[in-house]
Amino acid sequence: MRFKPLLFIWLLPLVLFYLVWLWLVTEQGFWQEAFQHWPMAIAMALGSYAAGSTPMGGGTVGFPILVLLFDHPASMGRDFSFAIQAIGMTSASLFILARKQPLAQGILAGAMLGALVGVPVGLFWLAPVIPELWIKLLFAVIWAGFGLLHLTRLNEIASHSGMLEFDERWDFRLGIALGLTAGATMVATTGVGIDMALYSALVLLFRADLKIAIPTSVIIMAFCSVLAVGIKSLTTGFAPGVWGNWLAAAPVVALGAPLGVFIVARIGRKPTLLIVALLCIGQFLWTLHNEYALLGNLGVSVAVSLVGILLLVFELLHRWGAKLAGDQPTKMQAPPETQPESTQSSSPSGQTTI
Repeated sequence: MRFKPLLFIWLLPLVLFYLVWLWLVTEQGFWQEAFQHWPMAIAMALGSYAAGSTPMGGGTVGFPILVLLFDHPASMGRDFSFAIQAIGMTSASLFILARKQPLAQGILAGAMLGALVGVPVGLFWLAPVIPELWIKLLFAVIWAGFGLLHLTRLNEIASHSGMLEFDERWDFRLGIALGLTAGATMVATTGVGIDMALYSALVLLFRADLKIAIPTSVIIMAFCSVLAVGIKSLTTGFAPGVWGNWLAAAPVVALGAPLGVFIVARIGRKPTLLIVALLCIGQFLWTLHNEYALLGNLGVSVAVSLVGILLLVFELLHRWGAKLAGDQPTKMQAPPETQPESTQSSSPSGQTTI
């Protein structure tokens, strides 16, 4: 295939990672600790596949497993999400770059710049003051909204081709706003979310093809995870328990996330997105059940209302996008290897293909 000569972009860092991991578990004596956390390795096999094939970070599986199933603090779920996504989603991002998949570069560049400010602001000043229960609810609400969005509009979202053309400066400014707000709120508290925010803007407002929207969302989540890992490594460190779970799961996600990128290009994204949507709704119901003693009827009502508000935001974005789509041309097309020849067009200036 045409991207084979560039596979070294992905393979060299992957080989280096496995050499370092083998050195840690053999020469440094961490094998027993890694083996003790084998359940997380199994859970992240699914999580890493979702990370590479959907707009969901691997932490979307890791967070509820650690926090809801194993009853660890939300801060540990968030820190584990950062650490594991820094491996899995970075590996998937390098694989995407090696394949030269098209990206929404204007909004992506803006989101990266906004996240450079938003993530540290949220980590230092917002996350420490938010109660654990609120963080659990925030995570559950975000992904319940994502699940319901896809259950109601999956056929439409999957039918998009190319991407609407806007002024690149507008794309960049919108990306800054999304990166700043989602980085300071969702990412800093739960370890995930900016990928879903960027993806939602792309498919609802820009009418972007999934082959453009999902790779773009993978890269922004990888960027934020690496940024957060760097910040926490230099400042507060990670929550207890993250290291052992990371040792067990990291070698799985390093291959699992790019495998998700590869497999979904062969089987299509609709089946995976449908399954993930159902899991997102399931984890919302699971959270409400587990935390009912603290939430009560009022708390449950508030949580359901927040999901409704999120769906309203999605609907407003969709209507705005429909209005803009009336007089805007399609700008970018899906990759040649997954799109019929009759629909191909070159990418004009402003949105380029990496």
